[in-house]
Amino acid sequence: MQRLGRALRFAKIRDPGFSRNALGGLIMPAPLPNELRDRFARLIEEGLTGREASRRLRVSAATGGRWARQIRSTGAATVAPMGRPPGTGKLAAYVGFIEELVAQDPDITLFELRDALTDAEGVAVHHSAIAGLLKRLSFTHKKSRWLPPNAAGQR
Repeated sequence: MQRLGRALRFAKIRDPGFSRNALGGLIMPAPLPNELRDRFARLIEEGLTGREASRRLRVSAATGGRWARQIRSTGAATVAPMGRPPGTGKLAAYVGFIEELVAQDPDITLFELRDALTDAEGVAVHHSAIAGLLKRLSFTHKKSRWLPPNAAGQR
């Protein structure tokens, strides 16, 4: 009977309709809710250690230790900002230079921007890094249908 149960579980996972990625892409992590953090803080105030409070609330011991340290130092376990801070990265110092190049020639390509940055500043980057920077700066590459075509489009 146990053998049949294992086979059925295996068959269920191997089912073509079963998808581990059912939501259609990568799922970004979310911080644990503030209500849980408040309950944790109350347990710490009652005298429990971070590990004991984390065990009671079914949170990892590492998270419990981190929250307990934060509660002792600041008084609350607040959510820290996620991701890289804005304005950091290899191209952050060259934003003005790239904006100036795009203002001089709006039809400049990513490869021309990369080469100009390498020649002028000595910085070697991939063209996709420049594309990401231009996207963050709200530059677009779409052509407007109401504007006349550029010289490359007239043949």
